[in-house]
Amino acid sequence: MITLITGATSGIGEQLATKYADLGDTVIACGRNTQKLMELAKHNNIQACGFDATDLQAIKSATIAYPHFDRVILNAGNCEYVDDARNFDSSLFTRVVTTNLLSMGYCLDALLPKIKPGGQLVLVSSSATYLPLPRSEAYGASKAGVSYLAKSLAVDLNDVDVTLVHPGFVKTPLTDKNDFPMPMAVSAQKAAEYIISGVQKRRKEVHFPYRFTLILKCLRILPLPLWLKLAKGLSR
Repeated sequence: MITLITGATSGIGEQLATKYADLGDTVIACGRNTQKLMELAKHNNIQACGFDATDLQAIKSATIAYPHFDRVILNAGNCEYVDDARNFDSSLFTRVVTTNLLSMGYCLDALLPKIKPGGQLVLVSSSATYLPLPRSEAYGASKAGVSYLAKSLAVDLNDVDVTLVHPGFVKTPLTDKNDFPMPMAVSAQKAAEYIISGVQKRRKEVHFPYRFTLILKCLRILPLPLWLKLAKGLSR
């Protein structure tokens, strides 16, 4: 099996790369951090593939030598928060949406035609899409776009299975910057185990940790005005 993973140089992506390699897959580890990619490539089953996921031509050039993949996992992303919604930062919004959502379109353009019939496409979104949360105007909007994109692809693709991943809080170098509590956070290693298990079963949605995501799904049933009152309380 040939598995391509974007965002493979840290966090969930790095754990997915090493775990799939240990399972015997040939892993194409993708990212911008050349040094980290070289470290990953020391594993017998991992090949380094450096590109910026927001650059379509760079993706196509870097992957031209690979005629097909059995599995593509689009995991690359970033998180920045809007600290002052009244004075909206459009530059921040553009950065986050470009990195998290537009990059998915570029990767799909370059990589989707190379997924073999019967193969798998995995898009990593976030459980933040279940509810509007404080300071998440950019991150939440970008990940909501990823979720809708995955669901639409699942409708239109007949020969490729699509799995949408909704993680809860995961301890990674990215979330280490968070200045708020992260209830029920799991390690990147545990997150990778959840994803691999769900993808192996070809589930349409993988969400974890289950207790946390189920709570969010239940809260989603609340009338929006009531949730907004609760959410405003969280932001204080």
